[in-house]
Amino acid sequence: MINRPPQQTDSMETISNLDNLARLASYSFMDTLNADPDATSNGVDHYPRQVFSGHYVPVSPTPLENPEYVTHSKNLFRELGFADSMAQSADFICVFSGDLTNVPEPMRKLGWATGYALSIYGTEYKQQCPFQTGNGYGDGRAISVLETVIDGHRWEMQLKGGGRTPYCRGADGRAVLRSSVREFLAQEHMHALGVPTSRSLSLYVSKTEKVKRPWYSEGSRSKDPDMVILEPAAISTRVAPSFIRVGQIELFGRRARNNDHPQAMEELEQIVLHLIDREYGDVIDQSLSTAEKVLLLAREFRSRLTSLIANWIRVGYCQGNFNSDNCAAGGFTLDYGPFGFCELFDPYFQSWTGGGQHFAFLNQPVAAEKNFQMFCTALRPLLTSDQDSLRQLDEIQSNFASVMQLQMENMWAAKLGLDTFNTELFNELVSLMMQTSVDYTIFFRELSSVPDDIEPLKKSFYKNRNYNLNPERMNNRWSEWLNKWKAIIRVNTTDTLDELSRKMKLMNPKYSLREWFVAPAYQQAAAGDYSLIRELQEIMTKPYEEQSKEVEEKFYMLKPLEFFEVGGLSYYSCSS
Repeated sequence: MINRPPQQTDSMETISNLDNLARLASYSFMDTLNADPDATSNGVDHYPRQVFSGHYVPVSPTPLENPEYVTHSKNLFRELGFADSMAQSADFICVFSGDLTNVPEPMRKLGWATGYALSIYGTEYKQQCPFQTGNGYGDGRAISVLETVIDGHRWEMQLKGGGRTPYCRGADGRAVLRSSVREFLAQEHMHALGVPTSRSLSLYVSKTEKVKRPWYSEGSRSKDPDMVILEPAAISTRVAPSFIRVGQIELFGRRARNNDHPQAMEELEQIVLHLIDREYGDVIDQSLSTAEKVLLLAREFRSRLTSLIANWIRVGYCQGNFNSDNCAAGGFTLDYGPFGFCELFDPYFQSWTGGGQHFAFLNQPVAAEKNFQMFCTALRPLLTSDQDSLRQLDEIQSNFASVMQLQMENMWAAKLGLDTFNTELFNELVSLMMQTSVDYTIFFRELSSVPDDIEPLKKSFYKNRNYNLNPERMNNRWSEWLNKWKAIIRVNTTDTLDELSRKMKLMNPKYSLREWFVAPAYQQAAAGDYSLIRELQEIMTKPYEEQSKEVEEKFYMLKPLEFFEVGGLSYYSCSS
């Protein structure tokens, strides 16, 4: 279940300054695709407007006022061959806090923003667009500033919070330190968990610039923010092979389907072939016809997306707002907005108050299927002249649920240390977990030690009313389940208990990025103390390891009861 990108090789030279990095620049998106013909030549394009065609808008980022270093990902720097000292060098800080005016050649002084369509759970939407046309959706505050090829791998670097673009819909184009810290930590935690994801490069905060955001007063139990606060503006840089979204492909599919402009079909084919080149070049032969490539793309994306969702659930992650525009067409986790990690196990866990049950924890496979349906719909115009290819695409789409089910069963079997999924055992476990109220991460980690009795499992029990009314009966039920599980294990595997435990601990992390760990980190950071952010970086990038006793006492524990139902800790309605 664990997928990891290539690591640094011995042949890679250390990139020690911005001039070294500039020499690796390679702008495939801007050089091979179409710019919006109505865009300005200087990138001063910072107010909402309709974008009718083209794959991107050249735009200049808005530099952060008085930027200050908060942190960088030492792991990603090492994988890219970057010297750690670069993160605090003046020219690097300038670029990755939004100032491109003095970049060394061949780096460019303009970034780019992209448009996309919006679908929510398989339904197309246009009305949230300020123009009621769908031509105003896109990267409102995300601006890509660099593509590089490092040791044969292409990386795109994108500023989040880099200022307004034509897609800003009237917003300020900024991200605040709070949400930037959340995303920065989450991306590197997910990578360490073995879940495909965009990565965190650097994080800078303004020492003087603040923006207004709705948020919760201390201890608020309101579902909606009950006050407006001033928060420090920040820019984080996220990195991925590309940032092409399902919603992006969908936008061009809609335009082609509706014949919105003379180049609509051509632009759809261009963006799809570019996606294949950027994300699937290692598995799709470039010499094939477009129709053949499209079918292979659909099949491979289905495989990646179903694996991704199974991995999300394996580690307790809930995306929260899994619209098509938040679904990376490369099959990795993208856009950490109202995400959360499941603590008290609940199939309907959802930390975003606007998400509804359709984006809840165990509903994510169906939400993914809806996004996949929109992806296939967007591809259909490229196959309209080939009925056999359309039939094959329909078959690939219709088989999503069965492929997803197999991925889920394999994942649950791996979490339970089994070679094959056991429906009865699993259903009994889910029932017990819900009736007892258990912590998702702690339970599976304690089970991974293959305990002799249920006492270690009780570390994960919140002990709700059902348990407290009849603890002896509940304990007996747990003991019966544990004995049944161990009996099945003896039949299923030839591993020793130690070997089994080791394998299970590679599936079941010990440490999870709980919101009540993160909140003090961004609160302290707002006062200029970044120590807790850096401590969480160290701990959460080693989530499977047995760390020190001090770390365990501080970060391996049940959620305190006083944090339940508290705005900003248990749920939130905004994340900007």
